[in-house]
Amino acid sequence: MNLVRYRDVKGNPVIAGVQGETLRPLAGIGEVAELARLALREGTPLAEAAQARLGDKSEDYAKVEAEGRLLPPVGHAEPARIRITGTGLTHLGSADTRDAMHTDSGQGDVTDSMRMFRDGVAGGKPEAGRAGVQPEWFYKGDGSILVGPGSPLEMPAFAEDGGEEPEIAGVYLIGDDGTPLRLGFALGNEFSDHVTERRNYLLLAHSKLRACSIGPELMLGSLPERVEGTSRILRDGAVIWQKPFLSGETHMSHSIANLEHHHFKYPQHRQPGDIHVHFFGTATLSFADGVETRPGDVFEIAAPGFGRALRNPLIRAADTGLAVVRPL
Repeated sequence: MNLVRYRDVKGNPVIAGVQGETLRPLAGIGEVAELARLALREGTPLAEAAQARLGDKSEDYAKVEAEGRLLPPVGHAEPARIRITGTGLTHLGSADTRDAMHTDSGQGDVTDSMRMFRDGVAGGKPEAGRAGVQPEWFYKGDGSILVGPGSPLEMPAFAEDGGEEPEIAGVYLIGDDGTPLRLGFALGNEFSDHVTERRNYLLLAHSKLRACSIGPELMLGSLPERVEGTSRILRDGAVIWQKPFLSGETHMSHSIANLEHHHFKYPQHRQPGDIHVHFFGTATLSFADGVETRPGDVFEIAAPGFGRALRNPLIRAADTGLAVVRPL
């Protein structure tokens, strides 16, 4: 089962099961974390807990989307308690674009990116119960940067680029005892500044401090071994770029379990009640094909099994000038 989170006509968040073109709200459930806690108490899988709470009411999926009421599939009353992070160089082929960026910057024949990628290929899928090699890891922000399907992805005035990154994101709740609980998976647009990153790979951290989007649907259960989707960019209603994107462990150099271990091994990432959105990486970028995005472009990411496509227009923020600290 897939779940969708949206606002009802009164503006209240609703969690609903997806049944074709119909959304079936779960009785009395406004956040996936509420459903997860109920499932824990009952000792049932999340999908079963959701199925048992499907109400009699329904809404037309297309109407909810057209009215701009879709939300990211996970939320929190305190957005600062949503941690948004990611791992890179995790997919077969993902090192090629990155390596080309860094080689062009004069960093030598074998870049650190290529070394990390090769380490992942050699040791990113350990036997069960063992830790493999560490992946590249980065921080994006808290829940304040997470936008819903249909909402704009805003690049800062100082940004040199606003480029899509079609990915799968894992969504997690930290249980009361500090155990990470995977709620499901969602399509994601991790959204980065690739021009800034290309200048120097040590600027990667800066390039990632941007908005991002996930949804509209949360896939419950396990991630398929193969995810074969499509990423495209529309300008004035016409497709200007389109390419397949591949994910799932068949197309990855790391296992999901290894990526999860190296994220949640840190105690600060296991604070009860926190929510984590973790992007697993990609090997497909329009930037690699020389595309220069513009405000008004629409990013669209879709894959079988994840329901409706994730669409977000690109906008640029107004220039607010120099960030000045006022001493007290």
